[in-house]
Amino acid sequence: MTACSQCNQQNPDDANFCHQCGTKLAEATATTEVAREASAARPIQDEETLWRQFIGPNADHYVTVFKKFSSNGQPRFALSWNWPAFLYISFLWFLYRKMYLHAFVYAVGPMVSTYFTGDFSAGIVWSIMAGATANYLYYWHCREHIVGIKKARGLDQAGQEAELKESGGVQPYVIWVGIFFYIIFFATLTKMVQEGPPDLDRPAGEIGRSQGVNVT
Repeated sequence: MTACSQCNQQNPDDANFCHQCGTKLAEATATTEVAREASAARPIQDEETLWRQFIGPNADHYVTVFKKFSSNGQPRFALSWNWPAFLYISFLWFLYRKMYLHAFVYAVGPMVSTYFTGDFSAGIVWSIMAGATANYLYYWHCREHIVGIKKARGLDQAGQEAELKESGGVQPYVIWVGIFFYIIFFATLTKMVQEGPPDLDRPAGEIGRSQGVNVT
């Protein structure tokens, strides 16, 4: 049976005209095939829509920032600043944006740097690095995934949107993890302030005896 493209009437395979509306079935079929080919030749969605769907929350801001990293369609480096990546715990910001490799680097890097240097300010240096490079790194993260999704075969618009949501967007639970870390930090800081600094005016022998150390 052959369905008429105009009224969806089912007609015998050998019919040349629709039995209901009279449309010539051969022409209708050809028109349908041309429409399908034209639809396949067009991108499912325009470029900016793809980027916005991949980014998710705060897409307007990042789409504007990302324009600095493209010149005539070619990527280029440009200075920018990302306050959340700087002020928030850096590795959590990368984890929030599903940049798992970068999250690992920024989780391990400050600890390793502090261990080898013995300087706790190394963490601040890593935070500054995150603030200065996060936008550019995120741009490349988005670009690589979007190019991969566009090249994937057999994806209709619904499948493309599902893939963009799966690969992009954010991890909302990370916000609560960050809040938990900050609660612990401020609780520890409050305890240190309440206890006050060590009494440096006490004699060394007295301090040693109070700590169970025999000082001679």
